[in-house]
Amino acid sequence: MTRPLHVIVVGGGIGGLCLAQGLRKAGVTVEVHERDHGAGSRWDGYRIHVDPAGARSLRACLPDSLWEAFLATSGSGGDFGFITERLDELVTIEESIMYPGSAEDPTENHYAVDRPTLRRLLLAGLDDVVCFGAEFVHYEHTGDGRVTAVFADGHHAVGDVLVGADGASSRVCQQYLPDADRVSAGFGGVAHKIFLTDETRAWIPQRLQTGMNLVMVDAPVSLFTSVYEPPPGSDAALQRATGNTSKIDDLPYVLCALQAAPAMLPDDLATLDDGALRQIVDDLIADWHPDLRRMLAESDPASRNAIEFTVSTEIPPWASTTVTVLGDAIHTMPATGGLGGNTAMRDARLLCRMLTAADRGERDLLAAIREYEDDMRAYGYAAIRAALATRDQMLSTGAVGALTTRTWFHLCHTVPALRRSTFGHWAAAARPRAWEQTTR
Repeated sequence: MTRPLHVIVVGGGIGGLCLAQGLRKAGVTVEVHERDHGAGSRWDGYRIHVDPAGARSLRACLPDSLWEAFLATSGSGGDFGFITERLDELVTIEESIMYPGSAEDPTENHYAVDRPTLRRLLLAGLDDVVCFGAEFVHYEHTGDGRVTAVFADGHHAVGDVLVGADGASSRVCQQYLPDADRVSAGFGGVAHKIFLTDETRAWIPQRLQTGMNLVMVDAPVSLFTSVYEPPPGSDAALQRATGNTSKIDDLPYVLCALQAAPAMLPDDLATLDDGALRQIVDDLIADWHPDLRRMLAESDPASRNAIEFTVSTEIPPWASTTVTVLGDAIHTMPATGGLGGNTAMRDARLLCRMLTAADRGERDLLAAIREYEDDMRAYGYAAIRAALATRDQMLSTGAVGALTTRTWFHLCHTVPALRRSTFGHWAAAARPRAWEQTTR
């Protein structure tokens, strides 16, 4: 291919926008088609965890000004605490154990990021790239080797590569890889947000006002909590970097995700209203510490949300074409471990790298896409397996197992060397792959 590469991205979520930022930075032309009618037209969700894989990807894909804005709007990832439903602290894993390189290199650190803030940052400077209100229908290959994307309003987009970044129900993936499927992840839950104000800080347990935590019980139920506390001046930093002067919701809060096995939840969980969800939560944690029960009961009703997790099935390698996929479109995974968004950003960085090489004539286009898909399958499916393993740990049951785990955690709390050896492989999924040893 001798002409400059033009890339069509379907889906303007974190992965698709990260790819668009990277391609524009590299001088590759790109257009993004997003079915939402505008930025902020739907609720974008909660605080997310950006691990070193995600941070490296953002640093590589974003211009310097937006990378600095990311740092200025991101809270500390914090330590990770394990506690009981009676608020007994078992062990706390320091950041230096989870991410050993974090003190020297900001790309090896982990961050607490508000998803709407991150999406606004990723949209910055892409006004002429992103087309909102574009519902993808199907694609067609043209006679000259290009790809045409067809949208519900009748408009078409033609490019050299089509990237499906359109989420777990990806229409691009359904056409491209009809054997790809999603199945139940074997658990569901209810997410909550409780704002950290002077009043709530007075009674919320101190350990739950920092970092990340897992409440472990002898039942197929667990509670994950994580704090988003934006740095001072984050709103102003975002406005300067993006040119968008509308104020962000920069109140600190605790995300509380209560997760349970299907047998503990009603079949119609996803359809229940706020009152019914609150009653289910009250019943599941009826014998927990009163402060934990109060946190969930007094959380923001508008942000209480039921989730039934799904997971992509692994499929064998396929013949690469000028259509490809990234993120949840190909490797949907449950939120356990916080790997989904980070894996999507890693996809974006690698695909950007490959497409940029093809645009410069350094690689054949199909060979570049094949190299991307080969590595993406390897780390993407590994991330799915890691997320499911975390699910199993969070929902494990049995009095003997619970006693053994708690005893071991108490020992880890007492003996730093034991804590380091036990949790030293914590961030295996985020360790750099060979191609991530460069800022490009």
